[in-house]
Amino acid sequence: MKNFAQIRSDFTILNQEVNEKPLVYLDNAATSQKPKQVIDALSRYYTEDNANVHRGVHTLAGRATDAFEAARAKVAKFISAKSSSEIIFTRGTTTALNLVADSYGESNVGQGDEIVISYLEHHSNLIPWQQLAKRKGATLRYVELEADGSITLEAVRSVLSEKTKIVALAHVSNVMGVIAPLKEIAELVHEFGAVLVADGAQAVPHMPVSVTDLDVDFYAFSGHKMLAPTGTGILYGKRELLERMEPTEFGGEMIDFVELFDSTWKEIPWKFEAGTPTIGGEIALGAAIDYLSEIGMENIHAYEEELTAYALSEMQKIEGLTIYGPLDARKRCGLVTFNLDGIHPHDVATVLDEEGVAVRAGHHCAQPLMKWLGVQSTARASFYLYNTKEEIDVFIRGLQLTKEYFGL
Repeated sequence: MKNFAQIRSDFTILNQEVNEKPLVYLDNAATSQKPKQVIDALSRYYTEDNANVHRGVHTLAGRATDAFEAARAKVAKFISAKSSSEIIFTRGTTTALNLVADSYGESNVGQGDEIVISYLEHHSNLIPWQQLAKRKGATLRYVELEADGSITLEAVRSVLSEKTKIVALAHVSNVMGVIAPLKEIAELVHEFGAVLVADGAQAVPHMPVSVTDLDVDFYAFSGHKMLAPTGTGILYGKRELLERMEPTEFGGEMIDFVELFDSTWKEIPWKFEAGTPTIGGEIALGAAIDYLSEIGMENIHAYEEELTAYALSEMQKIEGLTIYGPLDARKRCGLVTFNLDGIHPHDVATVLDEEGVAVRAGHHCAQPLMKWLGVQSTARASFYLYNTKEEIDVFIRGLQLTKEYFGL
């Protein structure tokens, strides 16, 4: 296994200067960088095996199909699904969550029913449920948050009722970094006869996830946040639920038989994968999983926790800096969202960029949470396995320079 100092050599994009300063990439919650092994897997598909999957009987088609389905099996093992048939390839977390809302939600939510989400949710795990509620005459209910943005079982229990059909929550918040107690929430949700949908976009890249142990009904995440190409994603669903659901896209690949006035669908997961998939991307996702598995998700989580604890400690020394979320790194996952008093987050990000440091600034696709926090926007530094404490030192110096630049 490589140590974390060796890992950086696999990410050639990090060996560049931005504004004549060494690049410090701290925008990993938006998208991660890609190691050579993943880029090589993508290139190898296009240079050696480029063909469509599940259709041709020629050699290239066979190799492409084998590699594509091998990637599906790797995903299933990575998140401890019971079967690769429970793994649906999507374009990302957004597509996966919309699939659940448009298929399972459309069939199982009706007039007067309730859908439960929280103020923490990324727009991808808010708008699909908002729109479903509007279409079906259902009610959207919000879980209240603790002062540090965390979710308690008591808060979840207080909004559940016999009318609850779906509970949709982020496993890890992309703003507060808090980790939801999904396993305990799932048990509670199931007591009320509802299903739990989890947005795992910020969890799967950074910590071990077992969908079987968590007992979630649906779990969505993106490949591009976990070293894989953009346009790749996963929806995990329990077999018994997926088998009852109708597809939401129709066309090639997902059909069994087509007659003039009716058609039948393939079995899961293929009935949900209409058209030509992102073949090279999903094969490269398999390579990303190989890379992460070799290092070990427990090791990655522990390393990121160390980085986060160091960043939190140093940031608290800066006067006028507000940190959102818990100050204990053990209660958050790999990111710190903050504001500097008197300085707009976009200005913070601009000055940091002049120092070669890439951070995010804005509402982070979480406008209801911004309103809950009482701000318009924030800045966010997010870490991954190739970041270092030395880079955090550069980030801290950049924050101090930002204050000096604005005379604060």
